[in-house]
Amino acid sequence: MTAPNVTALFRERHGELVHLASLLLGSRAAAEDVVQDVFARLYARDQLPAGDRALPYARAAVVNGCRSVQRRNRLSVRVGASQQPSPLELTHGSAEDEALLAEDRRAVLAALGTLPRRRREVLVLRYWLGLTETEIAATLGISAGTVKSTAARGLAAVARQLGESA
Repeated sequence: MTAPNVTALFRERHGELVHLASLLLGSRAAAEDVVQDVFARLYARDQLPAGDRALPYARAAVVNGCRSVQRRNRLSVRVGASQQPSPLELTHGSAEDEALLAEDRRAVLAALGTLPRRRREVLVLRYWLGLTETEIAATLGISAGTVKSTAARGLAAVARQLGESA
């Protein structure tokens, strides 16, 4: 796909991809950096798949970029660097961020932040982005059955933390 198509995808889906990364990283600034890096690489390498495969490819690249940031953060904590913010402790600033910090959502985000990486990714992709099990499976490189079982376990864990029955 040509560079103009990367530009079009950026214009159409940048906000959605930053939101995805924000939910996975807990930092709007770090999310914007990840998405910017993804689009810079896509543009420079001209490697965006054609048609309906472009957005899932970009989502997968953002998820992988978030994983890299989380790995670096864990490593920096292990070697004594300054403590990074806890998962999903969103920074304040935009109207969207302020809305996310409403009391009920804050509790859900805190519970989500305690989940293992894959469960958190599956729940974010499913319930915040509204992807289907097939789309999530393609984005994360796992089977649809794994998506189903991971989502069920993740929802049960969040419900337990919120004191609700699953």
